[in-house]
Amino acid sequence: MALIKSISGIRGTIGGKPGENLTPPDIVKFTSAYGTWIRRRCGKPNPEVVVGRDGRKSGSMVQAIIVNTLRSTGINVTELGMATTPTVEMAVTGTKADGGIIITASHNPAEWNALKLLTEAGEFLNAAEGNEVLELGDRDDFEFCQVDELGKVQNDDSWGKKHIESILALKLVDREAIRQAGFTVAVDCINSVGGIIVPQLLKELGVKNVVELNTNPDGNFAHNPEPLPQNLHDISELVLKEKADLGFVVDPDVDRLAIICEDGSMFGEEYTLVAVSDYVLSNVKGSTVSNLSSSRALRDVSEQHDCSYFSAAVGEVNVVEEMKKNNSVIGGEGNGGIIYPELHYGRDALVGIALFLTHLAKSRLSCLQLRKKYPEYVMAKKKQVLSPSADFSSILKKIKEEFKGLRTDERDGLWIGTDTGWVQVRKSNTEPVMRIYSEGRTISEAEGLADKVIEIVKKA
Repeated sequence: MALIKSISGIRGTIGGKPGENLTPPDIVKFTSAYGTWIRRRCGKPNPEVVVGRDGRKSGSMVQAIIVNTLRSTGINVTELGMATTPTVEMAVTGTKADGGIIITASHNPAEWNALKLLTEAGEFLNAAEGNEVLELGDRDDFEFCQVDELGKVQNDDSWGKKHIESILALKLVDREAIRQAGFTVAVDCINSVGGIIVPQLLKELGVKNVVELNTNPDGNFAHNPEPLPQNLHDISELVLKEKADLGFVVDPDVDRLAIICEDGSMFGEEYTLVAVSDYVLSNVKGSTVSNLSSSRALRDVSEQHDCSYFSAAVGEVNVVEEMKKNNSVIGGEGNGGIIYPELHYGRDALVGIALFLTHLAKSRLSCLQLRKKYPEYVMAKKKQVLSPSADFSSILKKIKEEFKGLRTDERDGLWIGTDTGWVQVRKSNTEPVMRIYSEGRTISEAEGLADKVIEIVKKA
């Protein structure tokens, strides 16, 4: 069905033919390339690499192939078993490993899986590093070891607990305030690894009552795993039925967080980062960062706290780079991805839960009341098919001419800012389309911006 190679790793659907899907030969090929890259990068005869996976049915099979392939390149492997993406990232730095592989297709459906590749900093490879690994794979430029040089394997299932302990130790996480609030919290963990760690975290935080939905990590995803409103009817109904104060939803690898208000409505995935940033900035002054496709509500809230806001190209690695450059105290992406440097530089739904609950408890507001505090923006997301002969750069030039006089940013396609909104045009890396994202104070404003771009494209 699909095999997609990108700078951050390789992903695809399980089964089928090599080179067309994610098959054992493909897994071996690119794991060998990564293992060879790690050895050359660190110069050690037996580097250390951490491996963890989400709850997908194919996870144990893919993990076995990866672990033994890494061993064949002389790498010592620490197996975490089922672990969230942020847990693996923290384990890389916590064990002083030379890299890591997370086996997860994130929000993709159950038939997908992927290898997400990490550096020794527990962060995703940047463009140059990712291309080096891909080139090694495409050239079959691998190096395998003699029998006496094979890597070793050790199991370590302690990192989920260590992850939670690190969150509880954060200065801005107030367990006592959460305990006194007496929250009832519903959770939907899509029957993946979040079903293990999210309820544990909530109980350690002092949540009075945790109502669980889809917390058996058997890989039988109960619905489309992307935490979008159309996929979350069951958790919304559960919040109402159990009279819960709020609900939390995570994706299969627990790096995205969606929130349900007490009336069953969506807090808004874009506003997860906005609310957490509001709390952080009320305690620690510093800059914030989100990608160009995220809501401008974060900029508004940052300015309300007399703090600077910076944007980054789409992609976690780009956001992290911008955060480091500006010494930001909080950042992330509008898809519910919280990056809190005090803990680590990676999207982490678990730290998002802890900070949001502390914020809610201290505000003495309901979830719905808290949401109403923030500037209201509405997004429109559309796409336009491109013909094979289309010149994307010429199209962007015509769009820019039509919006002459407005603020523009060309780091990631073309972003154009208006007084109350913005529109961004990006070419897809996986299909022959251009994506048009826009935002405004009303849906008509957002739709109008997107439709204007589409008309320009059609004329072009």
